Amino acid sequence: METIKNVTEYYDELYTISKEQRDFFSELASEYPIPVKFLRVGCGTGLFEHQLAKDGADVTGIEEYQELIHSANLRRRTQLMSIHYFQMSALDMTHFLGKGFYNIISSLENRIVFMHDQTLIRKFFFDTRKMINENGTLVISLYNYNMFNEKNPELPIRESIRTSMHSQISRQPNEEWVLNQWVETGNGKLMPVYKNEKIYPLTAEEIDRYAKEAGYTDVKFYSSYDKSPFTGNEENVIAVIK
Repeated sequence: METIKNVTEYYDELYTISKEQRDFFSELASEYPIPVKFLRVGCGTGLFEHQLAKDGADVTGIEEYQELIHSANLRRRTQLMSIHYFQMSALDMTHFLGKGFYNIISSLENRIVFMHDQTLIRKFFFDTRKMINENGTLVISLYNYNMFNEKNPELPIRESIRTSMHSQISRQPNEEWVLNQWVETGNGKLMPVYKNEKIYPLTAEEIDRYAKEAGYTDVKFYSSYDKSPFTGNEENVIAVIK
C-alpha cells in the first residue's frame, strides 16, 4: 500500500513504548527460560522488538508492509543482537516459522483487526496455538470496539510533537467495516494512511471465544499495561491468553 509511507517517518513517535508496556512484558518474560523467544505479528518499524532484543530476548518480527520492515531492518543492521525481521503476512507464518517454538507471541496496536474477517481471525488463534510452546502466552492489544460504532466512529487520536493521526471507522452497505486513517502535520497538511481499508472490529467476547476454540484455556483482560481491570467501558483492551 503506497499510502503507508505517509506514516513511516512518524511511526516511532506515534507508537511509543511506555514504561508500563516495558514492565508488563518484562514481568511476562520472567516466567520463561532465558533467552525468551518472542514473535511479534505486525511489528511495524521494530522499535519495541529492538528493545526486547537489547534486554537479551530472542526476537522475531513479521510485517507485511515493505516500508515498515525496511525501517525495522535498518535499525537492526548495526546491532549484534538476536533479532530477525521478515516481510510476511500473518496468514503465511505457520509455513515459514517454527511450530511450538515461541514463548510469547503478540499482536499489538490494533493490528489484528486488519485480518478483516472472522475466518481469518479465527485462523490466527489456531495458528498461534501451533507456534507457541506448551506454556506460552499470546498477547493482543486493540481498541474496545464495543465503544466505537456508527454512532461513535472516531477512534482515539495519536499525537506527537510533529504530527497527529486520526482514524475513523464506518460500516458499508454490505455490512463490512472499513477504516480511514490520515496523519496531519504541524503545518496542517493531511496525508492518507488507509483509505477504506477493510477491518474486523474484534471484541473481547470474541477473543475469549476464539481463543478457547483454538485450545487456549485461560484468557485475562486488562484495560492498560499497568493491569488495570477491563470492565467493558474503557477505550483499550489487552488480552493475555494462555
